[in-house]
Amino acid sequence: MSEQRVDQHLRRLSSLRAERNRHEHVWRQCFDHTYPELGDGLGGNSLTDAGTAQTKKAELLDSTGTDAARLLASSIMSGMTPANQVWFAMDVGEETDEERRWLDHAAERCWEEIHGSNYDAAKFEGLLQIVNAGWCVLFCDEQDGRLQFELWPLGQCFLGQTRSGGPVDMLYRCFQLTAEQAVAAYGEDKLSDKVREDAAKNPDAKHEFVLCIAPRKVYAAGSRMPQQLPYESLHIEVNGKREVRESGYHEQPFVAPRWTVLPGSPYAIGPVSNALPTIRQLNALLALESVALARAAAGVYVAEDDGVLNPRSVRVRGGSVIVANSVDSIKPLPTGADFNVTLSKANEMRSEIRRLMMADQLQPQDGPAMTATEVHVRVALIRQLLGPVYGRFQAEDLAPTIERVFGLVYRRGRPELGGRPGPVDIDDAPESLGDTPFRTRYQSPLARAQKLEDVTAIERVMGIAGAMAQAGKPEVLDMIDSEEALRLAADGLGAPAKVLRDEKALKAYRDQRAESQNQQAQAEQQQQIQTMAAEAAFSRAAA
Repeated sequence: MSEQRVDQHLRRLSSLRAERNRHEHVWRQCFDHTYPELGDGLGGNSLTDAGTAQTKKAELLDSTGTDAARLLASSIMSGMTPANQVWFAMDVGEETDEERRWLDHAAERCWEEIHGSNYDAAKFEGLLQIVNAGWCVLFCDEQDGRLQFELWPLGQCFLGQTRSGGPVDMLYRCFQLTAEQAVAAYGEDKLSDKVREDAAKNPDAKHEFVLCIAPRKVYAAGSRMPQQLPYESLHIEVNGKREVRESGYHEQPFVAPRWTVLPGSPYAIGPVSNALPTIRQLNALLALESVALARAAAGVYVAEDDGVLNPRSVRVRGGSVIVANSVDSIKPLPTGADFNVTLSKANEMRSEIRRLMMADQLQPQDGPAMTATEVHVRVALIRQLLGPVYGRFQAEDLAPTIERVFGLVYRRGRPELGGRPGPVDIDDAPESLGDTPFRTRYQSPLARAQKLEDVTAIERVMGIAGAMAQAGKPEVLDMIDSEEALRLAADGLGAPAKVLRDEKALKAYRDQRAESQNQQAQAEQQQQIQTMAAEAAFSRAAA
Protein backbone atom coordinates (compact mmCIF):
# COMPACT_ATOMS: atom_id res chain seq x y z
CA MET A 1 0.00 0.00 0.00
CA SER A 2 2.85 2.36 0.85
CA GLU A 3 4.61 1.82 -2.53
CA GLN A 4 1.31 2.25 -4.35
CA ARG A 5 0.66 5.53 -2.57
CA VAL A 6 4.20 6.76 -3.33
CA ASP A 7 3.77 5.95 -7.04
CA GLN A 8 0.43 7.74 -7.03
CA HIS A 9 1.94 10.89 -5.54
CA LEU A 10 4.93 10.85 -7.90
CA ARG A 11 2.58 10.53 -10.91
CA ARG A 12 0.53 13.43 -9.58
CA LEU A 13 3.70 15.47 -9.18
CA SER A 14 4.67 14.72 -12.79
CA SER A 15 1.33 16.02 -14.05
CA LEU A 16 1.59 19.17 -11.90
CA ARG A 17 5.12 19.74 -13.17
CA ALA A 18 3.90 19.59 -16.78
CA GLU A 19 1.17 22.11 -15.96
CA ARG A 20 3.65 24.55 -14.43
CA ASN A 21 6.20 24.22 -17.21
CA ARG A 22 3.79 26.01 -19.59
CA HIS A 23 4.13 29.27 -17.66
CA GLU A 24 7.69 29.22 -16.33
CA HIS A 25 9.28 31.11 -19.23
CA VAL A 26 7.07 34.15 -18.57
CA TRP A 27 7.89 34.17 -14.84
CA ARG A 28 11.57 33.69 -15.58
CA GLN A 29 11.67 36.69 -17.90
CA CYS A 30 9.85 38.87 -15.35
CA PHE A 31 12.38 37.98 -12.67
CA ASP A 32 15.35 38.46 -15.04
CA HIS A 33 14.31 42.08 -15.61
CA THR A 34 13.70 42.95 -11.93
CA TYR A 35 15.00 40.51 -9.29
CA PRO A 36 16.93 37.68 -11.01
CA GLU A 37 17.82 35.94 -7.73
CA LEU A 38 14.15 35.36 -6.79
CA GLY A 39 13.48 33.26 -9.90
CA ASP A 40 15.94 30.51 -9.03
CA GLY A 41 14.88 27.17 -10.45
CA LEU A 42 12.31 28.51 -12.91
CA GLY A 43 12.59 27.69 -16.59
CA GLY A 44 15.40 25.21 -15.97
CA ASN A 45 17.76 27.97 -14.84
CA SER A 46 19.43 27.56 -11.49
CA LEU A 47 21.52 30.25 -9.81
CA THR A 48 24.35 28.22 -8.37
CA ASP A 49 26.13 31.13 -6.73
CA ALA A 50 25.85 34.83 -5.95
CA GLY A 51 28.09 35.66 -8.89
CA THR A 52 25.56 34.26 -11.37
CA ALA A 53 22.81 36.43 -9.94
CA GLN A 54 25.12 39.45 -10.01
CA THR A 55 25.93 38.77 -13.66
CA LYS A 56 22.24 38.76 -14.51
CA LYS A 57 21.78 42.03 -12.62
CA ALA A 58 24.63 43.58 -14.58
CA GLU A 59 22.70 42.92 -17.79
CA LEU A 60 19.99 45.32 -16.57
CA LEU A 61 20.79 48.80 -17.85
CA ASP A 62 17.88 50.49 -16.05
CA SER A 63 16.42 49.97 -12.59
CA THR A 64 12.95 51.44 -13.21
CA GLY A 65 11.28 48.01 -13.27
CA THR A 66 13.10 46.90 -10.13
CA ASP A 67 12.21 50.08 -8.27
CA ALA A 68 8.57 49.96 -9.36
CA ALA A 69 8.26 46.32 -8.24
CA ARG A 70 9.77 47.15 -4.85
CA LEU A 71 7.48 50.17 -4.40
CA LEU A 72 4.35 48.19 -5.32
CA ALA A 73 5.26 45.38 -2.89
CA SER A 74 5.98 47.90 -0.13
CA SER A 75 2.69 49.74 -0.74
CA ILE A 76 0.68 46.51 -0.57
CA MET A 77 2.41 45.41 2.62
CA SER A 78 2.07 48.75 4.41
CA GLY A 79 -1.57 49.01 3.37
CA MET A 80 -2.53 45.41 4.09
CA THR A 81 -0.48 44.16 7.06
CA PRO A 82 1.14 47.16 8.81
CA ALA A 83 3.37 46.18 11.71
CA ASN A 84 2.53 49.28 13.74
CA GLN A 85 -1.21 48.67 14.17
CA VAL A 86 -3.61 45.78 14.67
CA TRP A 87 -4.95 45.21 11.19
CA PHE A 88 -7.65 42.64 11.93
CA ALA A 89 -10.27 41.78 14.52
CA MET A 90 -12.48 38.78 15.18
CA ASP A 91 -16.21 38.62 15.77
CA VAL A 92 -19.11 36.16 15.65
CA GLY A 93 -21.81 38.60 14.58
CA GLU A 94 -23.72 39.41 17.73
CA GLU A 95 -21.61 38.99 20.86
CA THR A 96 -21.80 39.97 24.50
CA ASP A 97 -19.33 42.30 26.19
CA GLU A 98 -17.52 39.27 27.67
CA GLU A 99 -17.28 37.61 24.28
CA ARG A 100 -16.16 40.89 22.68
CA ARG A 101 -13.34 41.29 25.21
CA TRP A 102 -12.17 37.72 24.66
CA LEU A 103 -12.25 38.05 20.87
CA ASP A 104 -10.34 41.36 21.01
CA HIS A 105 -7.72 39.80 23.30
CA ALA A 106 -7.36 36.77 21.00
CA ALA A 107 -6.95 39.00 17.92
CA GLU A 108 -4.34 41.16 19.67
CA ARG A 109 -2.36 38.10 20.82
CA CYS A 110 -2.38 36.66 17.29
CA TRP A 111 -1.22 40.01 15.88
CA GLU A 112 1.60 40.17 18.44
CA GLU A 113 2.68 36.64 17.55
CA ILE A 114 2.63 37.37 13.81
CA HIS A 115 4.75 40.50 13.98
CA GLY A 116 6.95 39.11 16.75
CA SER A 117 8.12 36.45 14.30
CA ASN A 118 9.90 36.71 10.95
CA TYR A 119 6.58 37.36 9.18
CA ASP A 120 7.38 40.86 7.91
CA ALA A 121 10.63 39.83 6.20
CA ALA A 122 9.17 36.69 4.65
CA LYS A 123 5.99 38.49 3.59
CA PHE A 124 7.83 41.28 1.80
CA GLU A 125 9.92 38.82 -0.21
CA GLY A 126 6.73 36.90 -0.97
CA LEU A 127 5.08 40.07 -2.28
CA LEU A 128 8.08 40.63 -4.56
CA GLN A 129 7.43 37.15 -5.97
CA ILE A 130 3.73 37.97 -6.40
CA VAL A 131 4.49 41.23 -8.19
CA ASN A 132 6.75 39.35 -10.63
CA ALA A 133 5.28 35.86 -11.02
CA GLY A 134 1.78 36.49 -9.64
CA TRP A 135 2.00 33.94 -6.77
CA CYS A 136 4.07 32.79 -3.85
CA VAL A 137 4.03 30.09 -1.16
CA LEU A 138 4.35 31.05 2.51
CA PHE A 139 4.50 28.24 5.08
CA CYS A 140 3.61 28.74 8.75
CA ASP A 141 4.44 26.46 11.70
CA GLU A 142 5.82 26.56 15.21
CA GLN A 143 9.45 26.15 16.19
CA ASP A 144 10.62 26.20 19.79
CA GLY A 145 7.31 27.69 20.91
CA ARG A 146 7.40 30.57 18.39
CA LEU A 147 5.81 31.11 15.03
CA GLN A 148 8.09 30.48 12.08
CA PHE A 149 7.27 31.58 8.53
CA GLU A 150 9.13 30.13 5.54
CA LEU A 151 8.97 31.54 2.03
CA TRP A 152 9.59 28.58 -0.23
CA PRO A 153 11.32 29.18 -3.61
CA LEU A 154 8.90 29.10 -6.52
CA GLY A 155 11.15 26.69 -8.38
CA GLN A 156 10.47 24.05 -5.69
CA CYS A 157 6.69 24.42 -5.48
CA PHE A 158 3.92 22.86 -7.57
CA LEU A 159 0.32 23.88 -6.87
CA GLY A 160 -2.93 22.00 -7.23
CA GLN A 161 -6.67 22.36 -6.56
CA THR A 162 -8.91 19.61 -5.24
CA ARG A 163 -11.95 21.57 -6.47
CA SER A 164 -12.22 23.15 -9.90
CA GLY A 165 -12.00 26.92 -9.60
CA GLY A 166 -11.46 26.65 -5.85
CA PRO A 167 -8.56 27.91 -3.77
CA VAL A 168 -5.10 26.38 -3.92
CA ASP A 169 -5.17 23.65 -1.25
CA MET A 170 -2.63 21.16 -2.59
CA LEU A 171 1.13 21.63 -2.65
CA TYR A 172 4.07 19.52 -3.73
CA ARG A 173 7.51 20.77 -2.77
CA CYS A 174 10.67 19.25 -4.26
CA PHE A 175 13.83 19.85 -2.28
CA GLN A 176 17.28 18.38 -1.61
CA LEU A 177 18.92 17.24 1.61
CA THR A 178 22.41 15.95 2.23
CA ALA A 179 22.62 12.39 3.45
CA GLU A 180 23.60 13.65 6.89
CA GLN A 181 20.63 16.06 7.00
CA ALA A 182 18.23 13.34 5.85
CA VAL A 183 19.31 11.00 8.64
CA ALA A 184 18.94 13.79 11.20
CA ALA A 185 15.47 14.70 9.89
CA TYR A 186 13.92 11.26 9.33
CA GLY A 187 16.08 8.63 11.05
CA GLU A 188 18.13 5.88 9.43
CA ASP A 189 15.40 3.24 9.60
CA LYS A 190 13.11 5.30 7.34
CA LEU A 191 15.65 5.85 4.57
CA SER A 192 16.93 3.70 1.73
CA ASP A 193 20.21 1.82 1.81
CA LYS A 194 21.80 4.35 -0.57
CA VAL A 195 21.12 7.29 1.76
CA ARG A 196 22.36 5.37 4.80
CA GLU A 197 25.51 4.39 2.90
CA ASP A 198 26.14 7.99 1.84
CA ALA A 199 25.57 9.19 5.41
CA ALA A 200 28.44 6.95 6.53
CA LYS A 201 30.86 7.49 3.61
CA ASN A 202 29.80 10.68 1.84
CA PRO A 203 27.61 12.76 4.20
CA ASP A 204 27.45 15.77 1.84
CA ALA A 205 25.92 13.80 -1.03
CA LYS A 206 22.52 15.27 -1.92
CA HIS A 207 19.28 13.37 -2.35
CA GLU A 208 15.86 14.35 -3.70
CA PHE A 209 12.79 14.52 -1.45
CA VAL A 210 9.17 15.54 -1.99
CA LEU A 211 6.73 17.02 0.51
CA CYS A 212 3.03 16.66 -0.27
CA ILE A 213 0.42 18.71 1.62
CA ALA A 214 -3.22 18.16 0.74
CA PRO A 215 -6.62 17.95 2.47
CA ARG A 216 -7.60 14.48 3.67
CA LYS A 217 -10.84 13.05 2.33
CA VAL A 218 -11.42 11.21 5.60
CA TYR A 219 -10.30 12.66 8.92
CA ALA A 220 -11.30 12.78 12.57
CA ALA A 221 -12.23 16.25 13.81
CA GLY A 222 -10.41 17.12 17.03
CA SER A 223 -8.11 14.09 16.81
CA ARG A 224 -4.73 14.14 18.53
CA MET A 225 -3.27 11.70 15.97
CA PRO A 226 -1.34 13.55 13.21
CA GLN A 227 -2.36 10.87 10.70
CA GLN A 228 -6.04 11.70 11.28
CA LEU A 229 -5.89 15.51 11.03
CA PRO A 230 -7.71 17.43 8.25
CA TYR A 231 -4.54 18.11 6.22
CA GLU A 232 -2.08 15.41 5.20
CA SER A 233 1.69 15.89 5.23
CA LEU A 234 3.72 13.20 3.48
CA HIS A 235 7.51 13.17 2.95
CA ILE A 236 8.85 10.93 0.15
CA GLU A 237 12.40 9.92 -0.76
CA VAL A 238 12.30 10.11 -4.55
CA ASN A 239 15.06 7.72 -5.63
CA GLY A 240 14.23 5.14 -2.99
CA LYS A 241 10.46 5.60 -3.52
CA ARG A 242 9.87 5.41 0.23
CA GLU A 243 7.59 7.18 2.64
CA VAL A 244 9.89 8.66 5.25
CA ARG A 245 7.34 10.62 7.30
CA GLU A 246 3.58 10.97 7.53
CA SER A 247 2.00 13.68 9.63
CA GLY A 248 -0.78 16.22 9.46
CA TYR A 249 -2.05 19.68 10.34
CA HIS A 250 -5.20 21.05 11.97
CA GLU A 251 -5.33 23.91 9.44
CA GLN A 252 -3.87 24.46 6.00
CA PRO A 253 -0.24 25.28 6.90
CA PHE A 254 0.55 27.30 3.79
CA VAL A 255 -0.96 30.15 1.82
CA ALA A 256 -0.59 30.67 -1.92
CA PRO A 257 -1.99 34.14 -2.74
CA ARG A 258 -2.31 35.04 -6.42
CA TRP A 259 -2.52 38.24 -8.47
CA THR A 260 -4.24 37.56 -11.81
CA VAL A 261 -5.30 33.92 -12.07
CA LEU A 262 -4.63 32.18 -15.38
CA PRO A 263 -7.77 30.53 -16.83
CA GLY A 264 -8.01 26.85 -16.03
CA SER A 265 -4.84 26.92 -13.96
CA PRO A 266 -3.92 27.22 -10.27
CA TYR A 267 -1.17 29.67 -11.23
CA ALA A 268 -1.19 33.39 -11.96
CA ILE A 269 0.79 36.25 -13.47
CA GLY A 270 1.86 39.49 -11.85
CA PRO A 271 1.85 43.15 -12.90
CA VAL A 272 5.47 42.98 -14.11
CA SER A 273 4.26 40.90 -17.07
CA ASN A 274 2.20 43.90 -18.24
CA ALA A 275 5.24 46.16 -18.18
CA LEU A 276 7.68 43.54 -19.52
CA PRO A 277 7.57 44.63 -23.22
CA THR A 278 8.37 48.22 -22.25
CA ILE A 279 11.11 47.11 -19.85
CA ARG A 280 12.72 45.06 -22.62
CA GLN A 281 12.48 47.93 -25.09
CA LEU A 282 13.99 50.36 -22.58
CA ASN A 283 16.87 47.97 -21.90
CA ALA A 284 17.54 47.59 -25.65
CA LEU A 285 17.42 51.37 -26.14
CA LEU A 286 19.90 51.97 -23.35
CA ALA A 287 22.18 49.29 -24.83
CA LEU A 288 22.26 51.26 -28.09
CA GLU A 289 22.82 54.43 -26.12
CA SER A 290 25.80 52.85 -24.35
CA VAL A 291 27.37 51.97 -27.71
CA ALA A 292 26.72 55.47 -29.08
CA LEU A 293 28.12 57.03 -25.90
CA ALA A 294 31.30 54.97 -26.18
CA ARG A 295 31.70 56.05 -29.78
CA ALA A 296 31.08 59.67 -28.89
CA ALA A 297 33.56 59.55 -26.01
CA ALA A 298 36.33 57.67 -27.81
CA GLY A 299 35.59 59.01 -31.29
CA VAL A 300 35.30 57.28 -34.67
CA TYR A 301 37.90 58.02 -37.35
CA VAL A 302 38.32 57.50 -41.07
CA ALA A 303 41.88 56.97 -42.31
CA GLU A 304 43.56 56.74 -45.72
CA ASP A 305 45.95 53.90 -46.40
CA ASP A 306 48.67 56.10 -47.97
CA GLY A 307 51.57 53.69 -47.61
CA VAL A 308 52.84 55.41 -44.46
CA LEU A 309 49.74 55.32 -42.23
CA ASN A 310 48.37 51.82 -41.67
CA PRO A 311 44.72 52.23 -40.58
CA ARG A 312 44.62 48.58 -39.46
CA SER A 313 47.17 49.03 -36.70
CA VAL A 314 47.00 52.70 -35.75
CA ARG A 315 45.44 53.51 -32.38
CA VAL A 316 44.41 57.05 -31.42
CA ARG A 317 45.47 57.68 -27.83
CA GLY A 318 46.24 60.73 -25.77
CA GLY A 319 49.75 62.01 -26.42
CA SER A 320 50.33 59.68 -29.38
CA VAL A 321 52.06 60.80 -32.59
CA ILE A 322 50.67 59.42 -35.83
CA VAL A 323 52.91 59.46 -38.88
CA ALA A 324 51.13 60.20 -42.14
CA ASN A 325 51.78 61.88 -45.46
CA SER A 326 49.05 64.46 -44.90
CA VAL A 327 46.98 65.89 -42.08
CA ASP A 328 43.98 64.82 -44.10
CA SER A 329 45.01 61.16 -43.93
CA ILE A 330 42.97 60.67 -40.71
CA LYS A 331 39.82 62.57 -39.73
CA PRO A 332 37.11 62.19 -37.10
CA LEU A 333 33.89 60.71 -38.42
CA PRO A 334 30.55 62.06 -37.09
CA THR A 335 28.61 59.32 -35.25
CA GLY A 336 25.17 60.76 -35.99
CA ALA A 337 23.99 59.96 -32.46
CA ASP A 338 21.25 62.19 -31.04
CA PHE A 339 21.23 61.77 -27.27
CA ASN A 340 18.29 64.16 -26.82
CA VAL A 341 16.04 61.77 -28.73
CA THR A 342 17.32 58.83 -26.66
CA LEU A 343 16.79 60.70 -23.39
CA SER A 344 13.26 61.76 -24.32
CA LYS A 345 12.25 58.25 -25.40
CA ALA A 346 13.86 56.64 -22.33
CA ASN A 347 11.99 58.97 -19.98
CA GLU A 348 8.76 58.22 -21.82
CA MET A 349 9.34 54.48 -21.34
CA ARG A 350 10.19 54.92 -17.65
CA SER A 351 6.92 56.76 -17.13
CA GLU A 352 5.06 54.01 -18.95
CA ILE A 353 6.64 51.31 -16.75
CA ARG A 354 5.77 53.18 -13.57
CA ARG A 355 2.21 53.72 -14.78
CA LEU A 356 1.67 50.06 -15.67
CA MET A 357 2.95 49.01 -12.24
CA MET A 358 1.02 51.79 -10.44
CA ALA A 359 4.24 53.23 -9.03
CA ASP A 360 3.42 56.72 -10.32
CA GLN A 361 0.27 56.83 -8.19
CA LEU A 362 1.57 54.98 -5.12
CA GLN A 363 4.75 57.03 -4.79
CA PRO A 364 4.49 59.45 -1.82
CA GLN A 365 4.10 63.01 -3.00
CA ASP A 366 6.94 65.46 -2.39
CA GLY A 367 6.37 69.02 -1.33
CA PRO A 368 4.20 70.59 1.38
CA ALA A 369 1.88 68.54 3.55
CA MET A 370 -1.35 67.51 1.83
CA THR A 371 -4.68 68.87 2.91
CA ALA A 372 -7.41 66.61 4.27
CA THR A 373 -9.16 66.68 0.90
CA GLU A 374 -5.95 65.70 -0.91
CA VAL A 375 -5.43 62.84 1.53
CA HIS A 376 -8.98 61.57 0.89
CA VAL A 377 -8.47 61.78 -2.87
CA ARG A 378 -5.16 59.92 -2.64
CA VAL A 379 -6.57 57.19 -0.42
CA ALA A 380 -9.52 56.78 -2.78
CA LEU A 381 -7.09 56.42 -5.69
CA ILE A 382 -5.10 53.73 -3.88
CA ARG A 383 -8.38 51.95 -3.09
CA GLN A 384 -9.32 51.98 -6.77
CA LEU A 385 -5.91 50.64 -7.79
CA LEU A 386 -5.44 47.96 -5.16
CA GLY A 387 -9.00 47.29 -4.04
CA PRO A 388 -9.64 44.32 -6.39
CA VAL A 389 -6.28 42.75 -5.52
CA TYR A 390 -6.92 43.30 -1.82
CA GLY A 391 -10.17 41.36 -2.03
CA ARG A 392 -8.40 38.29 -3.42
CA PHE A 393 -5.61 38.62 -0.84
CA GLN A 394 -8.20 38.64 1.94
CA ALA A 395 -9.57 35.29 0.77
CA GLU A 396 -6.33 33.55 -0.22
CA ASP A 397 -3.77 35.06 2.14
CA LEU A 398 -5.00 36.93 5.21
CA ALA A 399 -7.94 34.73 6.25
CA PRO A 400 -6.06 31.37 6.14
CA THR A 401 -3.00 32.96 7.79
CA ILE A 402 -5.09 34.27 10.71
CA GLU A 403 -6.91 30.94 11.01
CA ARG A 404 -3.58 29.07 11.11
CA VAL A 405 -1.98 31.45 13.62
CA PHE A 406 -5.03 31.42 15.90
CA GLY A 407 -5.05 27.62 15.92
CA LEU A 408 -1.34 27.41 16.79
CA VAL A 409 -1.54 30.06 19.53
CA TYR A 410 -4.79 28.76 21.05
CA ARG A 411 -3.50 25.17 21.28
CA ARG A 412 -0.43 26.19 23.26
CA GLY A 413 -0.61 24.76 26.74
CA ARG A 414 -3.49 22.49 25.70
CA PRO A 415 -2.08 19.01 24.95
CA GLU A 416 -5.62 17.63 24.80
CA LEU A 417 -6.07 19.70 21.60
CA GLY A 418 -2.76 18.65 20.11
CA GLY A 419 -0.77 21.63 21.39
CA ARG A 420 2.57 21.70 23.14
CA PRO A 421 2.73 21.54 26.94
CA GLY A 422 3.42 24.86 28.60
CA PRO A 423 1.74 28.11 29.60
CA VAL A 424 -1.54 29.08 27.95
CA ASP A 425 -1.36 32.12 25.66
CA ILE A 426 -5.11 32.65 25.18
CA ASP A 427 -7.56 31.91 27.98
CA ASP A 428 -10.43 29.50 27.45
CA ALA A 429 -13.21 30.93 25.35
CA PRO A 430 -16.47 31.83 27.10
CA GLU A 431 -18.87 28.90 27.23
CA SER A 432 -21.44 30.98 25.37
CA LEU A 433 -19.25 30.95 22.26
CA GLY A 434 -19.10 27.15 22.20
CA ASP A 435 -17.88 25.99 18.79
CA THR A 436 -19.09 29.12 16.99
CA PRO A 437 -16.68 29.91 14.14
CA PHE A 438 -15.28 33.41 14.20
CA ARG A 439 -15.20 35.85 11.31
CA THR A 440 -12.22 38.01 10.47
CA ARG A 441 -12.85 41.73 10.22
CA TYR A 442 -10.05 43.69 8.55
CA GLN A 443 -9.12 47.18 9.66
CA SER A 444 -5.89 47.81 7.79
CA PRO A 445 -5.38 51.04 5.81
CA LEU A 446 -6.53 49.33 2.61
CA ALA A 447 -9.59 47.91 4.36
CA ARG A 448 -10.44 51.33 5.74
CA ALA A 449 -9.90 52.86 2.31
CA GLN A 450 -12.71 50.67 0.99
CA LYS A 451 -15.05 52.23 3.59
CA LEU A 452 -13.93 55.78 2.94
CA GLU A 453 -16.74 56.45 0.48
CA ASP A 454 -19.28 55.82 3.26
CA VAL A 455 -17.47 58.28 5.52
CA THR A 456 -17.33 60.87 2.75
CA ALA A 457 -21.06 60.41 2.04
CA ILE A 458 -21.89 60.89 5.74
CA GLU A 459 -19.84 64.08 5.85
CA ARG A 460 -21.62 65.44 2.78
CA VAL A 461 -25.09 64.61 4.11
CA MET A 462 -24.31 66.24 7.46
CA GLY A 463 -22.97 69.31 5.66
CA ILE A 464 -26.06 69.63 3.47
CA ALA A 465 -28.34 69.20 6.48
CA GLY A 466 -26.43 71.84 8.43
CA ALA A 467 -26.67 74.30 5.55
CA MET A 468 -30.42 73.74 5.22
CA ALA A 469 -30.89 74.23 8.98
CA GLN A 470 -29.05 77.55 8.82
CA ALA A 471 -31.21 78.57 5.86
CA GLY A 472 -34.36 78.32 7.97
CA LYS A 473 -35.19 74.63 7.77
CA PRO A 474 -34.04 73.28 11.19
CA GLU A 475 -36.60 70.47 11.02
CA VAL A 476 -34.41 68.58 8.51
CA LEU A 477 -32.07 67.73 11.39
CA ASP A 478 -34.81 65.50 12.77
CA MET A 479 -34.24 63.14 9.87
CA ILE A 480 -30.64 62.40 10.84
CA ASP A 481 -29.68 59.79 13.43
CA SER A 482 -26.53 61.60 14.48
CA GLU A 483 -25.40 58.87 16.88
CA GLU A 484 -25.60 56.14 14.23
CA ALA A 485 -23.86 58.44 11.73
CA LEU A 486 -21.01 58.95 14.19
CA ARG A 487 -20.66 55.20 14.78
CA LEU A 488 -20.55 54.49 11.04
CA ALA A 489 -17.99 57.24 10.49
CA ALA A 490 -15.81 55.95 13.35
CA ASP A 491 -15.97 52.40 11.96
CA GLY A 492 -15.09 53.61 8.47
CA LEU A 493 -12.11 55.59 9.77
CA GLY A 494 -10.86 52.63 11.79
CA ALA A 495 -11.21 54.25 15.20
CA PRO A 496 -10.80 51.80 18.14
CA ALA A 497 -14.10 50.44 19.40
CA LYS A 498 -13.36 51.68 22.92
CA VAL A 499 -13.45 55.30 21.68
CA LEU A 500 -17.27 55.22 21.51
CA ARG A 501 -19.42 54.03 24.40
CA ASP A 502 -21.69 51.09 23.77
CA GLU A 503 -25.44 51.35 24.30
CA LYS A 504 -25.29 50.15 27.91
CA ALA A 505 -22.40 52.43 28.87
CA LEU A 506 -24.00 55.37 27.05
CA LYS A 507 -27.27 54.94 28.95
CA ALA A 508 -25.43 54.73 32.27
CA TYR A 509 -23.41 57.83 31.40
CA ARG A 510 -26.51 59.80 30.44
CA ASP A 511 -28.37 58.68 33.56
CA GLN A 512 -25.43 59.74 35.70
CA ARG A 513 -25.23 63.09 33.92
CA ALA A 514 -28.96 63.67 34.34
CA GLU A 515 -28.73 62.82 38.03
CA SER A 516 -25.73 65.11 38.42
CA GLN A 517 -27.58 67.94 36.67
CA ASN A 518 -30.63 67.32 38.87
CA GLN A 519 -28.51 67.41 42.00
CA GLN A 520 -26.85 70.60 40.81
CA ALA A 521 -30.24 72.19 40.11
CA GLN A 522 -31.47 71.18 43.55
CA ALA A 523 -28.32 72.59 45.12
CA GLU A 524 -28.77 75.85 43.23
CA GLN A 525 -32.42 76.00 44.27
CA GLN A 526 -31.50 75.34 47.89
CA GLN A 527 -28.82 78.00 47.70
CA GLN A 528 -31.34 80.41 46.27
CA ILE A 529 -33.81 79.66 49.08
CA GLN A 530 -31.13 80.15 51.67
CA THR A 531 -30.10 83.44 50.08
CA MET A 532 -33.69 84.68 50.03
CA ALA A 533 -34.17 83.66 53.66
CA ALA A 534 -31.03 85.48 54.68
CA GLU A 535 -32.12 88.61 52.85
CA ALA A 536 -35.53 88.49 54.55
CA ALA A 537 -33.95 88.06 57.96
CA PHE A 538 -31.65 90.98 57.28
CA SER A 539 -34.58 93.14 56.26
CA ARG A 540 -36.48 92.28 59.43
CA ALA A 541 -33.45 93.05 61.55
CA ALA A 542 -32.99 96.39 59.82
CA ALA A 543 -36.65 97.32 60.41
